[in-house]
Amino acid sequence: MDYLLNAWYMAGWGSELEKGVLLARKLLDEPIVMFRDAGNVAHALQDRCPHRFAPLSCGRLLADKGAVQCGYHGLEFDGSGHCVLNPHGDGKIPAAAKVRSYPLVERFSVLWIWMGDPAHADPSRIPDFSCMDPANWYVGKAYLRPRANYRLEVDNILDLSHIEFLHPDSLGSESVRQPHTEVRQEGDYVWSLRFIESEVLPDAACDQFGVPRGLRVDRWLDVRWNAPSNLLLLGGATPTGRPRSEAVGLTFTNPHLFTPETHSTSHYWFAMCQPRTDGPQAQDVADRVVETFANTFDREDTPMLDRQQESIGEEDFWSLKPVLLVGEAAGVRVRRQLDNLIQSELAQRQL
Repeated sequence: MDYLLNAWYMAGWGSELEKGVLLARKLLDEPIVMFRDAGNVAHALQDRCPHRFAPLSCGRLLADKGAVQCGYHGLEFDGSGHCVLNPHGDGKIPAAAKVRSYPLVERFSVLWIWMGDPAHADPSRIPDFSCMDPANWYVGKAYLRPRANYRLEVDNILDLSHIEFLHPDSLGSESVRQPHTEVRQEGDYVWSLRFIESEVLPDAACDQFGVPRGLRVDRWLDVRWNAPSNLLLLGGATPTGRPRSEAVGLTFTNPHLFTPETHSTSHYWFAMCQPRTDGPQAQDVADRVVETFANTFDREDTPMLDRQQESIGEEDFWSLKPVLLVGEAAGVRVRRQLDNLIQSELAQRQL
């Protein structure tokens, strides 16, 4: 499968990578092992020893040395991927005893990995998810592993017209089918803007998000995308006709980050972010809401996208000639834009 390689992908929460522990994960069909060295700096290596191809994650982390010891024959590799110890014979290290290392940057509570040419791994290109900076925000975190291609997951967030049908009791109402929509390009970001007027939310949603039952509200659901698959959902509601500054209940700052595991499976990290200025109770709110979302997504979105993936199989998405409905302009633009980026990158590799 062709992926956009010269881009930053989420490899995990920073909190997932504990000191003294090897964390194995498949990303873009590549086995990766991550660890922290003695200075707490995170590293990522190909999870395959070049000697007999045993997974390095089956070995040991020598934290004091900042090295991984292969569990099969004891070769040791540092965070740059160089073999630093050969315990056999005269100890000479073979010239080919190297493991590919990947740029790994910890920012906004996230481990960002660059799977392409390291020479192009510019940390300034990491997308702005300062809403997950723990210095200024309380962040509720969650993870799912859907059995669906990551692009189907991106489609699912960009086109929220499905919430009336997939989440009728928790997130959607009939008003969702008649929104005002707009697609906007701002630099590397594509925005899908959805505005729903005079909506009565389901009672469960009102109770969960602090909106008075029966109140008619105007709701906004704005989704920002940047390549390849990093999205931010901003949402909230006001009494009908009132400005956003008069929002009732919770306003949403809700990152959704997808990384391909394989062609047909994905990693899905998402969060709910509440400003620290809201007080320490905001952490409980963030944790509670993200747990509710995780249960809803796992119960309703994930099974649907899994079945969707099974239906598509190995077919190319566009070759199936999908019928397009009103409100899908953002999803189409994003797919076309990502296709173009991948094709451009492939062309550059062939030069």
